[in-house]
Amino acid sequence: MRSPSYNDDERNSLKELLQQYQNMKMGQGYSFLEEEAFEKIVDYFDERDDLTEAFKAVETGLEMYPYSAHLMIKKADLLIARRKYAQSLELLEKAELFDSTDINLYILKTDAYLALDQQPKAVELLETALHLFEGEERIDLLFELADVYDDYEEFDKVFDCLKLILEDDPNNEEALYKICFWTDFTGRNEESIKIHQKIIDNYPYNEIAWFNLAAAYQGLKLYEKAIDAYQYALVIDEKFEYAYRNMGDAFLRLHKYKDAIESLEKVLELARPEDVIYEAIGHCYHKLGHTAQARFHYKKAVHLNAEDSKLHFKIATTYMQEGQWNNAIKHLENALRLQRNVAEYNLAMGECKLHLQHYKEALFYFGFVVKHKPKKVAGWEALIRCLYLAGYYEETATHCLLALKATDEKPLFIFYQAAASFALNKSKEGLIYLETAMGKAPKQLKKLIDLAPSLLQNSKVIDIIARYKKGKKF
Repeated sequence: MRSPSYNDDERNSLKELLQQYQNMKMGQGYSFLEEEAFEKIVDYFDERDDLTEAFKAVETGLEMYPYSAHLMIKKADLLIARRKYAQSLELLEKAELFDSTDINLYILKTDAYLALDQQPKAVELLETALHLFEGEERIDLLFELADVYDDYEEFDKVFDCLKLILEDDPNNEEALYKICFWTDFTGRNEESIKIHQKIIDNYPYNEIAWFNLAAAYQGLKLYEKAIDAYQYALVIDEKFEYAYRNMGDAFLRLHKYKDAIESLEKVLELARPEDVIYEAIGHCYHKLGHTAQARFHYKKAVHLNAEDSKLHFKIATTYMQEGQWNNAIKHLENALRLQRNVAEYNLAMGECKLHLQHYKEALFYFGFVVKHKPKKVAGWEALIRCLYLAGYYEETATHCLLALKATDEKPLFIFYQAAASFALNKSKEGLIYLETAMGKAPKQLKKLIDLAPSLLQNSKVIDIIARYKKGKKF
C-alpha cells in the first residue's frame, strides 16, 4: 500500500493523535478517536515496521468502527505481512461489501493471490478492476498487472501494459524507462518506434521518448537513425549520459571510432568511471592503430576491474603488436592466472615465446590448445609452425597428419606437410603434397612461403606455383 508523507502541521497533529491513543489504551481520561485517526496511527506504526503495534491499533480501531472498509483493508495489509494470506483475502472480501472503490483493495488481493500461487485469479481481478478506475489509479493498476506478468514470465504482456499506460499518459517517466528495457527484451522494436514517434509528434521535447526511439532503431541495427534520435535527445538534455553511452555503441557498430571515442568520453565526464567504458575507448584506439592510447585505456579499465582476464589479454595484444614480447608475457601471465583454459590466451603466450625462440615453452602453450580444443585450426597451425621453426621436422610431419585428421582435411596442413617433407630431404613427396594443396586451396600458398621462404629457390616448386598462377586466380 502507498505510504503517506507528512508536512510539519500534520506531524504535530499526528503527535497529538498518538498521545490520545496512548491515553485511551491506558484508560487515562476520556479520548475519542475518529476512524481517520486510527488509519493515521496504523500508518505511523507500519512505516516504522512496528507491525505488532500497528496490528493492535487496527484491531482497536475495528472494535470502535466494525464496518470501516479502510481499517479492514489496513488489517488485511498487515495480515499479508504476517503471511496469513487466506485470512487477508477473507477480510478483503468483507471490506469490498462496504466500499469497492478503494484501489488498495485490488492491489492487496493481487498480492495475496500471488503469494498463494493463484496467478490467473490475480490477472482476472486486475483486468476487471481496470474498468472500474481511471486516471492515476488505472495507471497504478496497469503497473501492478505488468509486475504480475513479469513474475510469471509473460513478457509480451508486460510490454502491452506499458503501452496502455503510455496511451493514457504519454509522459509517464516510469513507463517510458521500463518500456525501453522491455522493447529490447521482447524484440518489439518496430512497435516501439511507432509508439514513440506518436509521443514525439505531440511532445517533441520529451528526451526519454527520443532516447527510446533511438534504442528501438538500434535494436533493428539502423544505427544512423539511432544516432540522429540520440542527438535530438541530447539537444533537449545535454547531460543525458545513457544517450552518449548508446550513441558511442552505435558509432562503434558503424566503425566510426573517432566519433565513438568522443561520445564515450562524454560518459566519463558525466558519470562515475566504469571499466567497460575505458575498455570500449581502448578498443576504438586499437582499431585506429593507436596502440599506446589503447593500452592506456585498457590499463584504466584494469585499475577498476583487476579480475577481468580479458582486459589483461587486450593489454598484452597491444605490446605484441609493438613486438614487446616480454611486456606482453607479463600481462598474459595475469590473464592465464585468472582463466587458465582460454585458448586465445595460451595461443598468444605461445606466440610470444616463439618470437623469443623459447621453443619448448611455446610448444607447451600450443600443445595445451590442441589438447583442449582439438578441432581448433589455429592451435594446430601454431603448434606445427613452432615445431618446424624449432627444427623438429619429423614431429612436424607427424602432427600435420594428426591435424588433417582432427580438422576435416584442412588444406593448410597439406602445405605444411610439404614443408616438412622438403626439410627432411623428401623432395618428391614434398612436390606431391604441394601439388595436392595447390589443387585444393591455392590462396593458402602464402602461409607455406612465410614458413619456408627458401622453397622459392627450388625450381620444381616454382614450376608448380607458376602452373597454378597461369591457370587459376588466387
